[in-house]
Amino acid sequence: MSTLTRHLGGSREMVRAYCRRVEVPLLGEVAVPPPDKLAYYAGIGVLAALQVIEWPLALVITAGHVLADQHFSGLVKGVGEALETA
Repeated sequence: MSTLTRHLGGSREMVRAYCRRVEVPLLGEVAVPPPDKLAYYAGIGVLAALQVIEWPLALVITAGHVLADQHFSGLVKGVGEALETA
């Protein structure tokens, strides 16, 4: 097993450890981001609440980070699957 494959395997275990889901009554099961991401989103929310930045800007920043995380997760998953089949 190569070093890269071992590293990706360890990353997969970390993703499982931080991937938590919460059952919300009307929404169903909702994924909760890791603590560092929650702190970031809370910081953006506080800045918007204190009117340091405008609400539309806070929403755009948050949406951009969510989309980037989803893209990065898919990219890492694809690389991991390719390495497993190789």
